[in-house]
Amino acid sequence: MTSAFPRQVMWPATAPELLAIQHAVRQHFGWAYQEDVASAESLREACNQHPSAEALGWSASQRKATLKHLHEATANAETIVLVGAGVRVEEIDRRWGEKTVFIAADGAVGACLGRVDVLCVVSDLDGEPHLSQAAQQGIPLVIHAHGDNVEAWNRCLVQWTSMGRVPLVLTHQCDEGYSDMHNVGGFTDGDRAACFLAWLGVAKEKIRFVGFATDHVGPWSGTTNPAQKLAKLAWMDHVLRLLDPAWKARLVNSE
Repeated sequence: MTSAFPRQVMWPATAPELLAIQHAVRQHFGWAYQEDVASAESLREACNQHPSAEALGWSASQRKATLKHLHEATANAETIVLVGAGVRVEEIDRRWGEKTVFIAADGAVGACLGRVDVLCVVSDLDGEPHLSQAAQQGIPLVIHAHGDNVEAWNRCLVQWTSMGRVPLVLTHQCDEGYSDMHNVGGFTDGDRAACFLAWLGVAKEKIRFVGFATDHVGPWSGTTNPAQKLAKLAWMDHVLRLLDPAWKARLVNSE
C-alpha cells in the first residue's frame, strides 16, 4: 500500500492480527470476500471517475488532502472523543478541554450536531438521515465499502452531489492494496474509528469513548437485525481490546 504519511504513523506490528479479524468475521457471518472486493473497487471507481470529483472533494488527490487534514488535526489534539451509537446527550453536553476533537461513528453524529464540532464521521452508510446532515455541513466522511452496502453508498453519493463539497476518505476490508483507499482494520463503525486513529499514529491515552456499549443496541444505530447487531458488538469489543486492553477505563459516562 502506498502511503501519504511516513512509516511511523502507519500500522504498528500488531496490525496483521487486527486485520485478520476481518476474515474471521466474514467466516462467522458467512459473508463472501469477493463481494467486499467488488464493493471496494466500485466505490473507488465511482469517486475517481465522477465528472465533478475535484469539486466535490472525491478525487484521489482531494481525498489525500482530506486525510492529511484529519492526520494533522488528530496529532494536534490533546483529547479525541469517539462517539458511539449508544451515546446520550448528557454525555456530550459537558465541559471539554480546549484541544478536544470529536469523531462520530455513523449515525451517532446525529447526537453531536449542534452540540460539538465533529472532525469526521466513520461510517458504512447506514446512519441516515444523520450522515447527509453531516455531509450538508461539510464534515469529512470516512466511508467504508463492504459487500452488503453497495446500494447504500450508491444512494448516498447520488444524494451528496447536490450538496457542494463533501470531503471523503475511503476505507475497505480486503487484502488488496490501493494507494487511495485504505484498510485501517476493524469491523464495525465504532471499532473502525479506533483503528483509524491507531493507523494515524494516535496514542491510545489521548482517546476517550462515549456511547460505546457492548451489551445493547444504541439508539443511534442503523441496525435492522438486533440479534445480529449484538453479535457484531461482541466483535467490536474484541477489536477494541486488541487495540487497548484497558479501553473501557477510557469510557466517559454522564456523571
